[in-house]
Amino acid sequence: MYETHFGFQEKPFTLLPDPAFLFLGKQHSAALSLLEYSLENEAGFAVLTGAIGSGKTTLIRHVLDDAAKNLVVGLVSNTHPNFGELLRWALFAFGVEPKGADKAALYQAFVDFLLEQYAGNRRTVLVIDEAQNLGPDALEELRLLSNVNADKHQILQTILVGQPQLRELLQQPELTQFVQRIAVHFHLDPLSHTETTGYIRHRLALAGGDPELFDAAACALVYRYGGGVPRVINVICDTALVYGYGAGLPGITAEVVREVVRDKVRAGLFSLPRGIDEDELDGVHSREAPAATDAEAPTADVHTAVQSPRS
Repeated sequence: MYETHFGFQEKPFTLLPDPAFLFLGKQHSAALSLLEYSLENEAGFAVLTGAIGSGKTTLIRHVLDDAAKNLVVGLVSNTHPNFGELLRWALFAFGVEPKGADKAALYQAFVDFLLEQYAGNRRTVLVIDEAQNLGPDALEELRLLSNVNADKHQILQTILVGQPQLRELLQQPELTQFVQRIAVHFHLDPLSHTETTGYIRHRLALAGGDPELFDAAACALVYRYGGGVPRVINVICDTALVYGYGAGLPGITAEVVREVVRDKVRAGLFSLPRGIDEDELDGVHSREAPAATDAEAPTADVHTAVQSPRS
């Protein structure tokens, strides 16, 4: 739609997690280093948490894409409070067909699979997304599975990825033994003002466009209204490009960003960060309310920010 107009080779702000577009700001660089460390050193458990849209899935995919070729990875991504036995889902993630349906048969099939991979000089990594939906029983089940070792090697490594509620879950007293097995934990905070600008420029350049297509004031408003959350930044920027294309503009200005957010708010598709008055979107307080600085990071209500339709 707007790719030809702005000279892109592909859409720069797609909402799908794409490791090729990973932006390594301070937060994501630190998380990446810790996750790589956990894989290289055979850590039993690693935990990555962050708000909705903070880039957790993109980061995990990047880590696994660049990981050693001898890794066998299983992904459980559809967790919910009533999704059943975790062991059964883990077997499904690795494509293992158990010989029986009872608990003992499931466990034996999983152990046999792990030992088979170990014998073939392969390491097994289980990634559980949306892990905040797991209950204490499921986490205890994971802890027991981690007891399967061979020659002092950790033959099953587990990465839990979840929203901030996962941290609250892990603080429950009955999970003390599980928490003691966690070698690495990192929480992704929103991007800063400077990082948001870098993030926008990074994605524009990777898509083959002009990294300065969004001027400085536009980037500042994307940060102010998006709160530094990558998915919300993508929503605002993608729609701003549609608006800019529709108006035949050569670039994206602060007024385009303000118009995008104003329309989304009025349509009930977006909630402004706390502390920002809706009148600002009409320019009533635009002079008195400059874009937030790094020290004034707003918190976007990403739960109610709706993704824009993709062409």
